[in-house]
Amino acid sequence: MFAGVEPIGYDSRVMPEFSFIDRFRQPRPVVGVLRFDGVIGRLGPLRRGLTLAGTEGAIERAFRLRRLKAVALAVNSPGGSPVQSALIAKRIRDLAAEKGVPIYAFAEDVAASGGYWLALAADEIYAAECSIIGSIGVVSGGFGFTGLIKRLGVERRVHTAGDKKAMLDSFQPQKPSDIKHLKSLLKDIHGNFEAMVRERRGNRLKGKKKELFSGAFWIGTRALEMGLIDGIGDLSGVMRDKFGNRVKLKRIDGRTPLWRRRFGFSAAFGGSPGLAPGLAAAPEDWAASAIAAIEERLIWNRFGL
Repeated sequence: MFAGVEPIGYDSRVMPEFSFIDRFRQPRPVVGVLRFDGVIGRLGPLRRGLTLAGTEGAIERAFRLRRLKAVALAVNSPGGSPVQSALIAKRIRDLAAEKGVPIYAFAEDVAASGGYWLALAADEIYAAECSIIGSIGVVSGGFGFTGLIKRLGVERRVHTAGDKKAMLDSFQPQKPSDIKHLKSLLKDIHGNFEAMVRERRGNRLKGKKKELFSGAFWIGTRALEMGLIDGIGDLSGVMRDKFGNRVKLKRIDGRTPLWRRRFGFSAAFGGSPGLAPGLAAAPEDWAASAIAAIEERLIWNRFGL
């Protein structure tokens, strides 16, 4: 443009804040997405559940993303180990405080028991209308084989130093004192779970204590009425509402070494690893994993899934 000459219609006093092209040159906001799918805790020698050791790497990578605006948790878990639930949730909360990043949780089919504990790591929790939410309680289950070994003519021999060392042995009759001790432990864990719910949900809770912490579970719409969640919605829709249509959802998976992928081991940190070709598992490993698979199925079945 020649000096002193302005194009027709140009007014130097009126400039648009951003041109159409400039708007799309602006960095896109990023939301890290962590998926927690499956039973929480160790399931057996050949099966892997959600643990802090298996998820910590992905969690840390999510908080290192550039232009990070939030971290979203996609939760589809019927629960499991209260210890691993607490450890994972604490790691997420610690990093959220360190980075100053909000956390949002989204329940899919189910976020119950330990799965709901994971969701409590979020500042806001969302679910579908028919998601299963709650089960704020503690359960301990197992099998008893005393009748079986008697029919088989097997003699159980156990020697201990300490009269409580072999308590709750599946191959011995249950003792009232052992059951009393176990129930005391369950009560303590339940108290910790309740304290976590009260700390994270605060005055948003609307249900009665006897109902909220009974171990019962509800669908998403009822959970919203009780203050267990903050809204009905899905991950992509809620994130677009909060951060705009240009938000970039960056899913962070657990990294699996090349040799594990090559030989068929599961890459997802919620999956169950296969066995590499040519490697044989011990019979007791297969037996333990078969029992673990049954227990895992029973956990999902409690919620009709």
